[in-house]
Amino acid sequence: MFLTLVSAFGISLIIVLVTMPMLISYLHKINYNQTVSEYSLEEYKQKQKTPTMGGIVFVLTPLLVTLILQPSAIRDLQAMIVMLAYVGYGLIGFLDDYIIVIRQNNEGLKPQYKFFLQLLLAVLFFFMYRQNASTDVILPFVRWVIPLGALYMLLVFFMFTGASNAVNLTDGMDGLAAGCSFLAFAPFVMFALQQEKLAIATFIMAVMGALLGFLKYNSHPAKIFMGDTGSLALGGALAAVGMILKQEIAVVVIGGVFVWETLCVIIQISSVKLRGKRVFRYTPIHYSFVLGGMRETQVVLMFWILQLVCTVAGFLIGVM
Repeated sequence: MFLTLVSAFGISLIIVLVTMPMLISYLHKINYNQTVSEYSLEEYKQKQKTPTMGGIVFVLTPLLVTLILQPSAIRDLQAMIVMLAYVGYGLIGFLDDYIIVIRQNNEGLKPQYKFFLQLLLAVLFFFMYRQNASTDVILPFVRWVIPLGALYMLLVFFMFTGASNAVNLTDGMDGLAAGCSFLAFAPFVMFALQQEKLAIATFIMAVMGALLGFLKYNSHPAKIFMGDTGSLALGGALAAVGMILKQEIAVVVIGGVFVWETLCVIIQISSVKLRGKRVFRYTPIHYSFVLGGMRETQVVLMFWILQLVCTVAGFLIGVM
């Protein structure tokens, strides 16, 4: 078991380290570069020439590695839900990235279409999951069981759409989303092993290895961005493991940085519409710290530390 987990991590890491330079070169050649929003901070305009869609490699690699090391995963419904969520939300992101690059603007896939596809996948995964799992939610510490019944589908929808979009909002600085995601996935390896779900633990380790390899090229100064292909996939996978491993409460705490980023955006938009005033200097909130005088690398490090705290807190909640 230990050898399988280490192999999943190591093989994914090596594949991404080896293949990413080739992808970067190819994307430069075909001009698949990042399209920076007109609303981005001025210093981020220079990233216009950095290629995007780097998530392609770290989405496909863990899937292939898992199926090679754990071929029985293809017959494991719960493992397949997690992997399909990863690839499915990655495909939505890829479509969004492709439209952005082709049209050379930051609009991408229309919000209503993206929302519909996210909803469709969430409903699909709920019905797959419902075949052999409970719709109860267990409160940590007190261990109270709350039977949600049909309402569980609503929770699943918020988990999948919320997590995928939250990671996407966090993906605004070099290494920020990738580093936070790496830390966020770590507790779920232990949760999966506790429940003797080796295929899921193997997949998570493969994702973490791929993310570490990606960070080599995504850390400041970034040579490539993950794009929506990567951010939506990571959020979808986090929601899926939270659902499958019955850690619906813990995943909110573990994803604390992503939740914070999302809440700040919601508060800012609501305040501007209702009061005509901003609450924060800028959202997503990581930009506010740059405007406050911090360097990008300092902000990313601060968020990684905060994510580590959320990871430990979520792990403790999950095992209680």
